[in-house]
Formats: sequence, structure tokens, C-alpha cells
Amino acid sequence: MLKIGCHLSASKGFLNMGETAVSLGGNTFQFFTRNPRGGSAKDIDPSDANALIEFMRTNSFAKILAHAPYTLNACAKVPSIREFAHNTMLDDLKRMEFVPGNMYNFHPGSHVEQGIEKGIELISELLNDILWEGQTTTVLLETMAGKGSEVGSRFEELREIIDRTNLSDKLGVCLDTCHVNDAGYDIVNDLDGVLTQFDNVIGLERLKALHLNDSKNPLGAHKDRHEKIGEGFIGTEAFERIVNHPVLRDLPMFLETPNELPGYKAEISLLRSLQK
Repeated sequence: MLKIGCHLSASKGFLNMGETAVSLGGNTFQFFTRNPRGGSAKDIDPSDANALIEFMRTNSFAKILAHAPYTLNACAKVPSIREFAHNTMLDDLKRMEFVPGNMYNFHPGSHVEQGIEKGIELISELLNDILWEGQTTTVLLETMAGKGSEVGSRFEELREIIDRTNLSDKLGVCLDTCHVNDAGYDIVNDLDGVLTQFDNVIGLERLKALHLNDSKNPLGAHKDRHEKIGEGFIGTEAFERIVNHPVLRDLPMFLETPNELPGYKAEISLLRSLQK
């Protein structure tokens, strides 16, 4: 069965997100750990976290995915911004231990005129500071579109971050379909080739999750503007190949399309209908 969900609001707690996911036809979900444009985070209710764990068990959920706030930049030029990223990610990972064994996704960051190599160095330094031996959460580097000074639009950049991280066994990759399309990887006409390239550079064992998003822009545009499934340059036929590909079909998949809940429900139904 397709392991699929969408991005949900965490405002009403863990169990509410699980129940909402099921009501939409999902068996997983993604959520922001805190305000996506700020730094505040609500206290976690341990009983609510435990209720979600039991709900996930009884409803055969796949792993869920927490998403770091957009304000986080692990390789910013300004030290105070890097310090915010450090403190926020460390706090998030500690909080994720209330729902152990799941995943935490973040955008690697923007080097802001420092250069890709310096960006990679700073991201790796941050990861070396915050990861610890006993943590149960897998931290995912997200593939990026390559707009501006983003780090992570090339598989080689993600590989270098992984190689420079001491506890690299705690790291994986989340492949965003919009982002890789906009970065120039042709998942529409050469999905096998892109996955072979990923395997050769990073290793498919590192691929832990997918963000399923169509793109408002053509291949290689470096724009990062998500579109509803089937309404962009990637298209429904390509998503049919993605959800049925033997390398991808069993991975947790998360929608981040421009939708409200009814739209997510329709997309989940569509994607389920495409899986053979």
C-alpha cells in the first residue's frame, strides 16, 4: 500500500494530525516543528505524543516527517543566524524523541556569497555539533531547486555534507520532485537515469522519503514553485511512474502542493489510484 500523507498543521496536537491524516486517506503526515516563519515552539504534551504512537501502531502508519522552519539557515553568513539554526535544530531533535524513530527534514541552507564549499563546511559543522549517538530520529537533507545561493541542488553537494558529518548514519535524503525537476534532473523522461545517478553519488540506501510536488516551472528553471499534482510541468504520467517505481514505491511520500485539506484528499486518492 502507498505510504502517503500531506503537510498538516500541528496546532491541535499530535493525535489530531494522525486522525486528520486518516480522514484524508493517508497513513502518514508531515508537520512543522514550530512556526515556519518564526522560532516559537509549543510545549509537547507527553500524553498526546503517546496517543499518536498508539494511533500510528493501530492504523499501520509509515514513519512521519517533521519539517524544520523555513527561517533556519545552517550556513548563513551571519553568526547569529547560524546560532539560531543550531539551537532550533537541537531543540527540535530533542523534542522528536517524544515520538521516537521518525524523521526530521531540513533545507540545507543558502551560503549567501560565501560559496558552495563554505556552505557545505558550515552545514557539516552544525550537524557535527547537534547529532548524538543515541538519537532515534533520522535527519533528512532535502534536495533543493538551486535558486539563489542554495546548497543542495546537486547530489554531489549532499554527498559532501554526509561525508563530512561524523554520525552520518543519522542522515538520509528527502527527494523533492519539484526541486529536482527545477534543479535540472529529468525525472519526467529519465527517472531511471536520475535514480541511477543518485545511487552512484549518494547511495539509494540514503533515500528515506519523497516530497511529491508538481512544478510550475520547466526542467532546470531553478525557481521552486510547487504546483498541484498533474497541473504542472511534471504531470500525472510521471507521478504514475514515480509511485510505481520499485525503488520508490515503498518510501513515505508527502504532499506539499498548494492545497487545502479537500485538495489533499483528492490528490491522495488520485495517487492511490495510480499505484498498480
